[in-house]
Amino acid sequence: MKIVLAPDKFKNSLTGLAFCDAVEAGIHAVDPNIDILKLPLADGGDGTIEVVDFYLKGDMISVEVNNPFFEKITARYLYAEASKTAFIEMAEASGLKLLQSEQFDCVNATTLGTGEMIMDALNKGAKTIILGIGGSATNDCGIGMATALGYRFLDKNEKEVKPIGANLSKIKSIDATNVHPNISEVSFKVACDVTNPLYGKNGAAEVYAAQKGATADDIKMLDAGLKSFSEILNAVFGIDVQSIQGAGAAGGMGAASKVFLKGSLERGIQLIKDLANFDEQLEHTDWIITGEGKLDTQTMSGKTIQGVLTSAKAKQIKVAAFCGAIDLDGKHAQNFGIQYTDAVINYAKNLEDSMENSKNYVEKMAKQFAEQL
Repeated sequence: MKIVLAPDKFKNSLTGLAFCDAVEAGIHAVDPNIDILKLPLADGGDGTIEVVDFYLKGDMISVEVNNPFFEKITARYLYAEASKTAFIEMAEASGLKLLQSEQFDCVNATTLGTGEMIMDALNKGAKTIILGIGGSATNDCGIGMATALGYRFLDKNEKEVKPIGANLSKIKSIDATNVHPNISEVSFKVACDVTNPLYGKNGAAEVYAAQKGATADDIKMLDAGLKSFSEILNAVFGIDVQSIQGAGAAGGMGAASKVFLKGSLERGIQLIKDLANFDEQLEHTDWIITGEGKLDTQTMSGKTIQGVLTSAKAKQIKVAAFCGAIDLDGKHAQNFGIQYTDAVINYAKNLEDSMENSKNYVEKMAKQFAEQL
């Protein structure tokens, strides 16, 4: 019998790799002859870098970059020399996680540091760059990132503008003569799980800017700036960015990734599955055991378990879900395509116990599962 382990993390409790180890221990305590294949997954959010490293076997690279407010910080990204692949999380240089909540100010924030990380990877010889764009503190439509790569954004007097959201409306032309020469030789894959357009009522500013420190007046100004800048992009590059699904992700980094990097916007879970050669590894599999912190109706909106179920259905493989908590009845789970469910909360004394001892409980769940095979 072959069982594939393909979990996401349990946030603040259990990593995907630790989940795999616990389930393997539980199953092998019952039957050491069961063939176990560990394929931990992630959806592009927190913790994705650990999972990516499981497949890339890279090195963590430290580089001095600018934070959202042009202050020097050290950011890290993953680089695998063997495959010339880099995994860069935008939040490392341009994320809200770098700031206190009272510092949030996307009007004056820049993605320059993200571009500097990309530059460093280009200079190391990267041929594939996977870019995670979640958790940004910015709304500059990626002009900071593009500035680091050699693009210049000019006002009506042909003077370079400071690359922040507040200045988008001032941009009248773009100079691309000094862009890094290697960009065109690199494949950029961007983990993007939102579908927002660049501007308008569902756009980057209207939907996300308030949680990044923008006032109502700021939001109007930023939205107008995104619209104005989209017209410049259309004129210079012949790309109607408003029609790109996900253009509004990360304050317009979705659009910037398409225009300045020629990148492809892809679901985070699909990018990780591709990295793992997930579908190819499922041959002759009897069960997939997946899991995440909470199984609920949100699970099917682009999260890891949805990605697992898509692959399992295509190959008619049974799925078990071991989760921290389950907010679905058995019938709903069956409708999703999950044949077996169990949850840490069924064993733990309380929430604190479930968080602290989740590995032990997952191992116990795996034993019980194996006894029923």
